[in-house]
Amino acid sequence: MSRLTNLALPWWKAPRHAAAPASAGLSLHATAATPDTAAPVHITGLSLRYGNAGPAVLNGLDWRLQPGQVVGLLGRNGAGKTSLLEALLGLREPLAGEVRLFGQPATAIDDTVRARIGYVPQQNDLFEGLTATEMLAYFRSFYPRWNEARVNHLLQRWQLPTDQPIGRLSGGQQQRLAIIRALAHEPELLVLDEPVASLDPLARRDFLRELVEQVLDRGTTVVFSTHILSDLERVAFNVAFLQAGRIRLQAPLDELLEECQWLSGPPAALQAAGGEFLAQVGGRTLVRGAAAHPGVQAQGVTLEDLFEALT
Repeated sequence: MSRLTNLALPWWKAPRHAAAPASAGLSLHATAATPDTAAPVHITGLSLRYGNAGPAVLNGLDWRLQPGQVVGLLGRNGAGKTSLLEALLGLREPLAGEVRLFGQPATAIDDTVRARIGYVPQQNDLFEGLTATEMLAYFRSFYPRWNEARVNHLLQRWQLPTDQPIGRLSGGQQQRLAIIRALAHEPELLVLDEPVASLDPLARRDFLRELVEQVLDRGTTVVFSTHILSDLERVAFNVAFLQAGRIRLQAPLDELLEECQWLSGPPAALQAAGGEFLAQVGGRTLVRGAAAHPGVQAQGVTLEDLFEALT
């Protein structure tokens, strides 16, 4: 009997996480696909909690990703980043709200939309008894488009053994293999949950370079969560801050670093400086787009500052 029989199915065949009883606001009915101009991800009013009486993880969250955007999702431990990405893919049923992928409900996407999505979960199931060659051949059968040249290029570039059982590979090697699997069918939407956590610094830089090339070559929409802020600065053109179950702010990273400032001074002077109030931390006020004003001291921000104030 072939070793490829009785294997787990790809991510979209995985059992969904049940939610608490759904409210009337939840839309699960399938609708016809909209044109390819539909946003890759469009989330409205998404709410999620663990169990019937558990705390709310997501609370009326709205989020929209446009074609070609690269978005780093930031949030503190337990903020719900993984739950959000799972709900985004239709793997976790929400309490209320709706997620649409390329215009279709995430819980009822058709095969055409599935083939446009790549996913690297935080915990990978790579079939430890198979070799990399066998595992990739198995997944190739699910996709009408598969870039074998890219697969072979990455296997060689990352020096991954293809004739050893996956269970004997290191954690970093297994993570690279999961990334290759997600990139192989050239997805238009790539969802990555802590994709570089198991990689050494050199491998992280190599992967992020490959990710940028993927985006520039194909206009791929990418959303990834990470806790390694220095890596995010290398690749995320946009950052989204998850706080209290909602996207607190999303904007191009370079704009935020240029436009945001820590301000301190008398309340009247701070008000006169204008701008968008974002947060108050330790006696300092984080403001976006404030003007210079006498009596107001201004200091630039780092990504670490933004993370502390907005998550």
